[in-house]
Amino acid sequence: MPLGLILLLALIGLPLIEIAVFVEVGSEIGAVPTILLTVLTALAGTVMLRMQGLSLLTRMRAEMDRGEVPGEDIVQGALIVVASFLLLVPGFVTDAVGIALFIPPLRAVIARAVVRNARVTVVRPGGPGPRRGDGVVDLDPDAWSDVAPGERGGNGETPWRGGRRLTDGRDPRDPSDEPPR
Repeated sequence: MPLGLILLLALIGLPLIEIAVFVEVGSEIGAVPTILLTVLTALAGTVMLRMQGLSLLTRMRAEMDRGEVPGEDIVQGALIVVASFLLLVPGFVTDAVGIALFIPPLRAVIARAVVRNARVTVVRPGGPGPRRGDGVVDLDPDAWSDVAPGERGGNGETPWRGGRRLTDGRDPRDPSDEPPR
């Protein structure tokens, strides 16, 4: 099934399911308790994000200090954010999925599956790519000219070696030195 169709069904189907569950819960416990329960789950999501998120950040920092890549912890952090978002969205179905994602063993199983099936590229400093000191200077086409080896062009002044003249021969420090007309 194409991903676009799955997303379309989810965008249409999830609100319909949430409305049906709201109606059933509201008919059993009443409208005010249903609304209060929805607000309570949103508050619980923010509290759980803070508690579990901080402990996860501490664990990730310890792994990075040991020189390890915290791949599984990064995925768990993303799952915690998704769980919090699901608890903030009004609805009992999204709340159930959000609460399930806050259960550490279940989250660990999902994170291991994601890490196992993910393709990760680790880039370390000093690897291939541009480095400092490569001598690359980015110039506009009118800021340079081809000169034969051993031959100097222009007036011999250069801004790169302490020269004080502009390319048209003016001294930038002298306000009376007008540009040629």
